[in-house]
Amino acid sequence: MTQTGLEETAMDDPSNLALFWAAAIAVSILIYVLLDGFDLGVGILFGTTRDEAMRERMVQSIAPFWDGNETWLVVIGASLFAAFPAVYTVFLGAFYLPVLLMLFGLIFRGVAFEFRYRSNRMRGVWDRGFFLGSLVVAFVQGAAVGALMRGIPVRDNQYAGGGLDWLHPFPILTGIGLVLGYMLLGAGWLILKNDGALRDWAYARLKTLALATSAVLALAFLIVVTVDISVGLTLGASRLDRWMLGLPALCAAALAGVATGAHWRIDALPFALTAVFFVAALLTLGLMMWPFMIPYSITVADAAAPQASLSFFFWGGVVVLPVIGAYTIGVYWVFRGKSDRIGQ
Repeated sequence: MTQTGLEETAMDDPSNLALFWAAAIAVSILIYVLLDGFDLGVGILFGTTRDEAMRERMVQSIAPFWDGNETWLVVIGASLFAAFPAVYTVFLGAFYLPVLLMLFGLIFRGVAFEFRYRSNRMRGVWDRGFFLGSLVVAFVQGAAVGALMRGIPVRDNQYAGGGLDWLHPFPILTGIGLVLGYMLLGAGWLILKNDGALRDWAYARLKTLALATSAVLALAFLIVVTVDISVGLTLGASRLDRWMLGLPALCAAALAGVATGAHWRIDALPFALTAVFFVAALLTLGLMMWPFMIPYSITVADAAAPQASLSFFFWGGVVVLPVIGAYTIGVYWVFRGKSDRIGQ
């Protein structure tokens, strides 16, 4: 698509209902990344230690939350299917294999989470499953984001590429970057919810994880500006230069704060700063892609379901979404505080 075509497409104005559902999906993605991100990160960190006592405390720190966190992934999928069916169709066509891998990872880590307590003989198998499932889910999510940033070939609102087009150095780097980012978020959660040896263990890994995340993101950016400049990334980079320098700077500052602030031992700080990093990164990504939902082919207006359907779904959304939000807040309120002090 030419630059003129991009500009003409971007001129279409989405309806208020389409904007509502786009905002609802964006907020749900943000909540999912922050909430399921930390328990996926804990699952990956789980596989980096052999200390059974620390592993038990890791599992206990996410036990009340992990299954509820995944509810937001269901919200995202259902909202896309109902409100933006064209996006749902193209996304599944482009990322059929990554979506399958993510579902298998989510299922296997959930089974492993429960079964590791029921079978001492096979605990090693379930522990590896919990780690690998978490790792696969985090990687394919990051790879999908990277592939979206590069742009997806679309013809007549249908995916026009191959099943493995998402495999490219840039998406692989973004996949690795999200794995490291989730690990950083998970380390912050372990610090927030634990005392003693596990808290010290997590603190000891903050600087390395923050620097590794920064290095991978810097390498991905270097590839973008030197080797892999596509139409979509050129458009995004021009917007970034003009309007959004503050958000990437905030990302860098948050990671620097995590790396340099570990010695302060303020338990809420690492998780909070990592959350700021993810919020700024997602805002940057959203502003780079706007008004496209499938960069750089399908806009919010193009993808929206008919107004009658959006209106019908709206009344379901204003009932269901607050209930899910209230449940999430309630769970985190009931199980607030350090894991070993809950219920005292």
